[in-house]
Amino acid sequence: MFEFLTLCTRDITAVPENDSWLGSGECEVLAGLRFPKRRKDWRLGRWTAKQAISEFLRLQPDTDLSLFEIRAAVDGAPEVFLRNKPVGAAISISHSDDCSFCAAGPPGAELGCDMERLEQRSELLISDYFTPEEIGTVMRMRKSAPENEVIITNLIWSAKESVLKALREGLRRDTLDVAIQPDFDKLENGWMSWTGRCRRPARVFRGRWRVDSRFVYTVTC
Repeated sequence: MFEFLTLCTRDITAVPENDSWLGSGECEVLAGLRFPKRRKDWRLGRWTAKQAISEFLRLQPDTDLSLFEIRAAVDGAPEVFLRNKPVGAAISISHSDDCSFCAAGPPGAELGCDMERLEQRSELLISDYFTPEEIGTVMRMRKSAPENEVIITNLIWSAKESVLKALREGLRRDTLDVAIQPDFDKLENGWMSWTGRCRRPARVFRGRWRVDSRFVYTVTC
């Protein structure tokens, strides 16, 4: 399935200053966002999503992006519309520290992506939101390769978010319902694998991850 996905990243400098690329409904949503950071992040996420959709659908470079709208469904998950009709594509959006990451895939795909800035996570977060198996993974990394502890903790957290987005529940769901097992074997184009085991319902999610100097990225489909 992963070979059919389009993955796109953008930073805040790529977003146009004007709003001509937003649909009328999107402009209404933007007008209702009070806080500058929320407005900035929302525009960045929408711009990145439209770039991903354009590439996934193989649109012409001069396509009017205002014809597309990324709308939040009742459960909060993003959905794509063209002239008020659903588009045959699934998407997931994430943003962190003035950068955004979007995955686009086939319609009906249970798709989730996330990006996290590489930063030290608190012991409280690990103890409250990680399963015993995940805490064990962090402790082993802390002993064997302490320089990679920041990567492993952010990777586990990010992969959890990707699974919860694929379930269309997000952080409304207890993060302890999902247990992440990372794999450090190299895959094509630098992506590595991880497995997410969900308790309710009992399901297994397969994912991919990579890291650069600032972020860890995860995706499941």
